[in-house]
Amino acid sequence: MLLAHCYFLSCAGSTWASSALVHAFLQGQSVQCQQLTGVLDDCLCDIESIDDFNTFKIFPKIQKLQERDYFRYYKVNLKRPCPFWADDGHCSIKDCHVEPCPEEAFIDWARYDDSQDHFCELDDERSPDAQYVDLLLNPERYTGYKGPSAWRVWNSIYEENCFKPRSVYRPLNPLAPSRGESFYTWLEGLCLEKRVFYKLISGLHASINLHLCANYLLEETWGKPSWGPNVKEFTRRFDPIETKGEGPRRLKNLYFLYLIELRALSKVAPYFERSVVDLYTGNGHEDAESKALLLEIFRDTKSFHMHFDEKSMFAGDKKGAKSLKEEFRLHFKNISRIMDCVGCDKCRLWGKLQTQGLGTALKILFSEKEIQNLPENSPSKGFQLTRQEIVALVNAFGRLSTSIKELQNFKVLLQRTR
Repeated sequence: MLLAHCYFLSCAGSTWASSALVHAFLQGQSVQCQQLTGVLDDCLCDIESIDDFNTFKIFPKIQKLQERDYFRYYKVNLKRPCPFWADDGHCSIKDCHVEPCPEEAFIDWARYDDSQDHFCELDDERSPDAQYVDLLLNPERYTGYKGPSAWRVWNSIYEENCFKPRSVYRPLNPLAPSRGESFYTWLEGLCLEKRVFYKLISGLHASINLHLCANYLLEETWGKPSWGPNVKEFTRRFDPIETKGEGPRRLKNLYFLYLIELRALSKVAPYFERSVVDLYTGNGHEDAESKALLLEIFRDTKSFHMHFDEKSMFAGDKKGAKSLKEEFRLHFKNISRIMDCVGCDKCRLWGKLQTQGLGTALKILFSEKEIQNLPENSPSKGFQLTRQEIVALVNAFGRLSTSIKELQNFKVLLQRTR
């Protein structure tokens, strides 16, 4: 069977998985491998512009920023019990394990953070079970954690938190294609805000799957693992034929999520441009360099000319908009709690970080007026970000930037194996 090796990697328009094209493949007809171009739904941005912008502007700088001490250490509680169902087994594979850092190394950081004014609940950060983790030493990759335990997490997220009617079901395995086009008919009838919510979760799911495909355990010889891209796994999760057209939808939503978090970075720039905000690690020279690089990335995000317009969201009557925004927030908070049900510690770490990063991005987009009114030389009671939120925001966007880059790598690999 001829696989759609090239065309679905750079197209975002409605022709990505048109029934005619998929039908042609299923009938075994020869369809020339080609790149399609198009515009993402619910915004005015094409895939090619995002690819070029990410490759040449964002990816190299965000990679450098993630390597700096302020952004490489994330404090997380991996011992919280699942609040929704009984523990169905913890991953015993060695690659699921997370190695925390000695707490003593961060006493000065904690003392500095505690001296700041906070106006939000600090959840995991204040838990006695929370520990600092070096993200560079615990990279996100395929650990072998899979099957019903893993599927149950994503199935719960889609079933309970995406504004989906009870009469519409996904299969237990979220990687399997859903029941044809009928699964998406309900989505088309939703308001913009609810469609956006679903696309954000689907985009996050697609991004995480891409990371696993790109950093897959290929073999292990004499106790030395070899990690790298797994084309077969990538095809299984994203090929239009094997997913019955759903793979391209997942990739579209990845790009959409990238745009949302990119917009948040451009909007939060004034918060960090103030002299009162620093990226404290105790090393004044490195802290200054980290902030300079962060501000440079913000300038790049502002230069992008096809941003998602968040003003179109929650623009109805004030009472209805407020109610919908609260519903939005509660759904997302519930998803963050579901991440405590992930049985693999490393998967849980990255799931919690990327969920918090997206939550921080939404917090920014919902706080535009507060950010615009920030005082120059003092904290603001209207808007503030904790160290955890900042670290999560940057690393979550870094993961999306990596996903976009990995798509280009898989495109090359697929062309070679065609």
